[in-house]
Amino acid sequence: MSKTLFNSEEKGKNSELPFLIIPTIDIDIEKKVDEQGNVYLRSKLDLKPHPYKITELLAFWAAQTPDTVFLAQRGKDGKWVKLNYVEVWERVQRVAQYLINCNLSVDRPLAILSNNSLEHAIVALAALHVGVPHAPISPAYSLKTNDYAKLKHCIQLLKPGLIFVQDARVYNHAVQSVAPEIPILTVGNEGFNKAVVFKDVLKTEITKAVDDAYDRVGRNTIAKILFTSGSTDMPKGVINTHGNITSNWQQITQTFPFMMEGGLQLMDWLPWNHTFGGNHNFGLVLFNRGTLYIDEGTPTSKGILVTVANLKEFPPTVYFNVPKGFEELIPFLKEDEALRAVFFSRLKMLFYGGASLPQHVWNDLEGLAIQATGKKILISSGYGMTEASPTALLNTRFGSGSGMLGVPVPALEIKLAPDGDKYEARCKGPNLTPGYWKNKRATCDAFDEEGFYKTADALKLADNENPNAGLVFDGRLAEDFKLNSGTWVRVGVLRSQFIEAGGGLFKDVVITGHDKDFLGAIVIVDVQNCAELLGHEGEIDLQSIIRAKPVSEALEKTLYLLAKKSTGSSTKIRRALIAEFELSVKKGEITDKGSINQRVILNHRTAIVDKLYHKECLPGVVEVRL
Repeated sequence: MSKTLFNSEEKGKNSELPFLIIPTIDIDIEKKVDEQGNVYLRSKLDLKPHPYKITELLAFWAAQTPDTVFLAQRGKDGKWVKLNYVEVWERVQRVAQYLINCNLSVDRPLAILSNNSLEHAIVALAALHVGVPHAPISPAYSLKTNDYAKLKHCIQLLKPGLIFVQDARVYNHAVQSVAPEIPILTVGNEGFNKAVVFKDVLKTEITKAVDDAYDRVGRNTIAKILFTSGSTDMPKGVINTHGNITSNWQQITQTFPFMMEGGLQLMDWLPWNHTFGGNHNFGLVLFNRGTLYIDEGTPTSKGILVTVANLKEFPPTVYFNVPKGFEELIPFLKEDEALRAVFFSRLKMLFYGGASLPQHVWNDLEGLAIQATGKKILISSGYGMTEASPTALLNTRFGSGSGMLGVPVPALEIKLAPDGDKYEARCKGPNLTPGYWKNKRATCDAFDEEGFYKTADALKLADNENPNAGLVFDGRLAEDFKLNSGTWVRVGVLRSQFIEAGGGLFKDVVITGHDKDFLGAIVIVDVQNCAELLGHEGEIDLQSIIRAKPVSEALEKTLYLLAKKSTGSSTKIRRALIAEFELSVKKGEITDKGSINQRVILNHRTAIVDKLYHKECLPGVVEVRL
């Protein structure tokens, strides 16, 4: 079970242990409140000058430090294939010329169907270099569905002049189903009769047209279109310009200056079709002359084995991950002293995003750092979205605890707009999107009368008298609902409290009760931690966990603990049951990053909701009476 490494007495001792100190930006936040009760927060620190063309620094690093490894990925033989900055730069120019030869433009952009790869990186950088928008589309739209509805929607919206396909055998059926007439560039030619092969494109002769196209790139040139997950509707294409992305790189680097001049060395799996993996992680490496080793592992029981093997060979200076990724890694760090020593040998910061990190996971990570180094380490996060390219807030406080989002990055202003008893976070700054691709209505609806992007997330000040103390998450407004009494239920806060009370046994929970007279919960168990609770070694099926008395007792105890702290019907979960199903990416219940969509699950699992609200407490349903 994912227990903390230290008891309460030991935790007290830990508070006296030193941190591994790294330089961070000064915190100096200005707060203003207008007559309508809107709260405005901004950093008093100016954003420093920076390049605005994304590939400007690629050319610079290629000239200044040509032998520095930029990108690496395991080849078919299992050995690392490494490309230094000058090798990437030379390939990018040749592919850029090919894209010009294909007459790609803002009206004929590039679509990418690929996992993270060396070729994916080069094709994307080539498009960026000559001002051609590109859209890396989630592989799930091609590989985890039979109707290809979302893929078809994206392709029809983009109208691409070329599709890059990493593995023709994998993507052949999807592409032929939705876009058989569009030219294909592929790494392997199996399955596409008329496709151009990537290795042949690398022979393209470079002409002056490449430099001319680069010269026309400006701050407002569209860099990429990132499609949102589309959990409740078809995906929207978020536009990120060169200026959006480069300003955000400067905002982040200015906040964590240790990243500069090669300070960022990553082993990373996060997908580039998401803003966290693509704009943030990949982009910051390029911006700071770092090195990125592409981890082909995933935060699953099988995929984590690949990640562990990779981390034994290349220790990062920062480890970015989603909470699920950290949860999968922790057991290996606990059990393997050698892995733990290597992992923490150069590590300056742990950073989580995409979802809230349970406090018990935070405690484990801090305890592991102490075991490995004798010091605590900065565990950071922030707040962002695809529309912010992605970062709006960053937390630089050592030992702040899970849930702290930090303060606005330089040049970004946060507006907290009253919404009932909460405040919706709205953002404005150079990193904010100009809107959505070919969707004027969505663009218009996304911004308020002052030009602030409306996030639909509720944030609040940790200390109303001290804006420097930062902001914390206060729920997703779109997920909140009312009981039949008219009382609002704040789902985000309640969900976090439930996960924490479960002590690692329950990795997520769907809160029910819309127009009902009490709250219920559909609980997603952590199979590995439940197996350890049962003393089971090896694989165990979900049904065995559901039937196990210790697990149902733990669920009942969790409900009891929450009920004791509840303040009324809107904070007391009366009934809960363990989900007997696997969350579905195809149905939009879960994203590529592992975060869940409450509303979609409730829409798809009505029979389970009905079971919670049966007049009698049915078998499998746990009820607390307090």
